[in-house]
Amino acid sequence: MSFRSPVSEIEFILAEVAGYKDVVMTARFAEAESATVTAVLGEAARVCDEVIAPLNRVSDLHPAQLENGVVRVTPGFDTAFAAISEGGWIGLAAAPQWGGMGLPETVQFAVNEMMSGACMSFQLLPLLSQGQAEALDAHASDEIKALYIPNLLSGAWSGTMNLTEPQAGSDVGGVRTKAVANGDGSFAITGQKIYISWGDHDLVDNICHLVLARLPDAPGGTKGISMFMVPKFLPDGDGAPGVANALRPVSLEHKLGIHGSPTAVMEYDGATGWLVGPKNGGMAAMFTMMNAARLTVGFQGVGVAEAAYQKAAIFASERTQGKVGGTGAIIEFADVRRMLMGMKADIFAARAICYACAVALDMSRATGDAAWHAREAFLTPIAKAFGSDVGVAVASEGIQVHGGMGFVEETGAAQFLRDARITPIYEGTNGIQAMDLVGRKLMDGGDAAFALLDEIEAGAEAVRGAMPILGEAVWGAAENLREATEWLLTQDQSARFAVSVPYLRAFARVLGGHYHLKAADAVGGAGPRAGLARFYIERLLPEHVGLLSQVRVGDKGLYDLSVDDLLA
Repeated sequence: MSFRSPVSEIEFILAEVAGYKDVVMTARFAEAESATVTAVLGEAARVCDEVIAPLNRVSDLHPAQLENGVVRVTPGFDTAFAAISEGGWIGLAAAPQWGGMGLPETVQFAVNEMMSGACMSFQLLPLLSQGQAEALDAHASDEIKALYIPNLLSGAWSGTMNLTEPQAGSDVGGVRTKAVANGDGSFAITGQKIYISWGDHDLVDNICHLVLARLPDAPGGTKGISMFMVPKFLPDGDGAPGVANALRPVSLEHKLGIHGSPTAVMEYDGATGWLVGPKNGGMAAMFTMMNAARLTVGFQGVGVAEAAYQKAAIFASERTQGKVGGTGAIIEFADVRRMLMGMKADIFAARAICYACAVALDMSRATGDAAWHAREAFLTPIAKAFGSDVGVAVASEGIQVHGGMGFVEETGAAQFLRDARITPIYEGTNGIQAMDLVGRKLMDGGDAAFALLDEIEAGAEAVRGAMPILGEAVWGAAENLREATEWLLTQDQSARFAVSVPYLRAFARVLGGHYHLKAADAVGGAGPRAGLARFYIERLLPEHVGLLSQVRVGDKGLYDLSVDDLLA
């Protein structure tokens, strides 16, 4: 079965659930009305479905290879990358002065979601260039901006982010890569970086590495990290790729999934680089790239979930087993129906959360309103964590729907699980996202959280007349979450971190109920969308009760077993 980009579903969520109309009402994005979005998404869907999606299975079976110091990518990726480069799909949301289209980030995220569903391994490449261009626009010198950003957005060059080292994973403060001034404004970068997605390949003329490193007099920890632009080929006087820089891919990781995306160990041996942002300000600069990437990872989870669901639903409609009635297709079986309904309901919830976050991002940039910025910041860890968790869960359930055939690699169902499994790990593990939520994102005294809960309760109140049972359920869930949030604000860091994951999950569950309720209301409380909302609110939303009971425990009992006990 071929992947079909869910254009109508995305358009419905933008129009009726996520509040995209607010974006169009701003002066900055007034021209990005629904007709424009429909045209953009329609053409993007064609490229995703016809050009990129056929490469998904190919990328799994024919991964990137390191040959004589050069990474050769999956056959067909060259054609696909040429298609998105020539179509301007990399720079949809970038400023026109750099060659972008100036569209809302929400539209770019929609294209990224569809591209992830078509082939996640491939989508990582433009994602990295988009994030790097944004970081450069915010922090780089005018000279670096003028040279690098247009090349990144056109697809002539590509970007990477180099944070992780063997001894410095989530603890970025442990970075040891060194930067020494050359005396001419450049720096010599020496060190090793691991897990570098698309760290080397043969699709572009130059690869631009953003590298975190330490200057000789830098303080310890994250406060002593600077960021440098280190290209594979040094630009000549005309800005064209010139002589090779002193860097190389040492090896490629052998991974569980996303085989088409080369993940390199990169060696820098006195490579020439240029400072991006202020000295010792590298973490702030890199976070510009990371924050955009985190939301995109949530969309990656949604995209893979969509592809896995489509495959499972078609299989269930065609696979006959026994004579239960009707056609005998297993899609008529109660348990298979339960799985498919749960998959579809969770995909909707995760997709709606991600687009609500994207809209908040656009509104923050278009208006400068602190409330929109706070909402975007609060929703980002939820969108990343829940979106990626749903991707893994739906892909796993998709295998279950296939039964024994799902466990057989030839069907292709297992690839979705293997590909999706990285999303809860990279760009900040989901545990770190949860810690961020209960730590930094509650430092406002819960204002952003309570603003969301007020909106959820107001929405539930508004539909109590038409849908009393569903409205009451969502309102009650929001109240439960409000009380848990108030309690959490009284706890110390240890207690908060101990229950951060169930708290994030509970918040996502309640948000999902809210968005499903909005969808049901938009269609008059009847039809398939209302039925899906009823399934979610009656069967999945109650999960929040158990999650919040975990929250109330805090860190009690978490350390009752010693290290020796755990290893026994």
